[in-house]
Amino acid sequence: MSEKTNWSMVTLLTLLVLISWIILAIIFGIYDLNISIAVVDEASAWGNFGADYGELPGYALIGIALATFIGGYIKNLKLQKTPALIIIVVGLLFVIFDDDFYVGFSLIIPVIIYTIITWNKDWKNYRTLAGIISLLAIIHPLLFVQIFKILCGRVRFRNLDPGFTNFTPWFLPPGLSWDNKSFPSGHTAMGWMFLPLLIAVKDREIKDPYRIVVTVLVIGWGLFVGLSRIVVGAHYASDVLFSTGMAAIVTILLLYKNSYLKKK
Repeated sequence: MSEKTNWSMVTLLTLLVLISWIILAIIFGIYDLNISIAVVDEASAWGNFGADYGELPGYALIGIALATFIGGYIKNLKLQKTPALIIIVVGLLFVIFDDDFYVGFSLIIPVIIYTIITWNKDWKNYRTLAGIISLLAIIHPLLFVQIFKILCGRVRFRNLDPGFTNFTPWFLPPGLSWDNKSFPSGHTAMGWMFLPLLIAVKDREIKDPYRIVVTVLVIGWGLFVGLSRIVVGAHYASDVLFSTGMAAIVTILLLYKNSYLKKK
């Protein structure tokens, strides 16, 4: 497939994401509250599983990506793994000092396993993908989500007054708040952290079993985490939509930027 064809497909994919985003934003802007009223079940087992554990795989991937990206600049294969040790120490600090010790274990165990498996491999070969994942983590969950949560101050569905009088559509945010942080969804942003992994299989045949499995797992997990947040009343459909759309657009732009720099 030619480079021109590749970028035509990227442009088409970007347009499809943006058009879908706009259409769904309009729909959810009208029916957000109705959707939540119809589907919310705070006792949902799978919904609460997503609430409790939906972010953990994302933390694991970010830890691996940061270690790989930084370590990839070190030529010595053994010293290359030093950043992994730092990530493990950070994980230990979470376990010791943070109430949510699962975050710590989600950093420690996967990073240790990854480091052992790739001990004799050059992390420089994985640096590009690791860099995209690391930048996605900074741009999306860390900056976009956290800043807009505070600026928008949207009240979560489960915290609405009995008559839903304090509900606001996504396009009319109440304003600055340190307590109400419904828009956008942080769990969903973390659920889509695996999206860059689709880059690793994009050149394989569409019917390739490996590509199919990776695609199903990545998209399936992102959708699962997003939907689980709606079901337990933590977020509205539009909160999940904007986190999903942002993850897709940022990933596409980072891929484009990286390919452009390679041509230079």
